[in-house]
Amino acid sequence: MTALVSLLVFCQALGASVGAFTAVWGELAYVKAIRDGKIDHAERAHLDSIAHGLRFGMLLALLSSLGLVVVAYVFQTAPQPAVSGSYWTLLMLAFSIIGVSWALSRGRISFALGSAILFTAWWFLAYLTLGLVPVLSFGAAIAFFVVATAIFYAILAYARMLMRPE
Repeated sequence: MTALVSLLVFCQALGASVGAFTAVWGELAYVKAIRDGKIDHAERAHLDSIAHGLRFGMLLALLSSLGLVVVAYVFQTAPQPAVSGSYWTLLMLAFSIIGVSWALSRGRISFALGSAILFTAWWFLAYLTLGLVPVLSFGAAIAFFVVATAIFYAILAYARMLMRPE
């Protein structure tokens, strides 16, 4: 059982880390793509490959999280994941990533806000699965996420402003 749990925890952390690093790669690719003022076919293909990496990371993180919940239920571990703030924070981040990605792809949210939310959510998810976030209540985690998103919104907007052609 411990080997299965270790594998699932590793896969969860790997999925979140792949997503976080792919989000950074996507931001760098986008900044490079807008440097000349337009996105050509090769740059679009590169951004599409990053989207596949993000899908893989989310799928791996969610499936391993589901596996951990099932293992906790079958072996009746105490406390169950559903009573911890970390579990609900992880789910909130995962569904936020999915929802904002959908809204961004449909043009229902601005690119600057959507990319800042996604960038922050992926890194928050990675830090959470790696155990680098202190134990927070669900409300405190949401507040921390909102503040971090605002900071990353400003940083990414400034970086994009510096990279735009004059």
